[in-house]
Amino acid sequence: MNAIFKGKTYGAVTVGERGQLVIPAELRRELKIKSGDQLMVFAKLDKKVISLMPAKDFSQFLEKAAKLISKLESRVPKKE
Repeated sequence: MNAIFKGKTYGAVTVGERGQLVIPAELRRELKIKSGDQLMVFAKLDKKVISLMPAKDFSQFLEKAAKLISKLESRVPKKE
């Protein structure tokens, strides 16, 4: 449970009628999130944890992962 709460706390938010929430201004500034930016939403349902990540950062992560996987695949002997 300790690992879930590592990092900085930015306060509480309230979910509105339409399921919307406001990301605290300080966090938006620190992560350079601005109006119109897309965020990826991840959840650990068993721990009731929701995580957000800027979509552009997630896209970069996927590109790097794809390159690494390609490199690793080239090292694996192919079966004939």
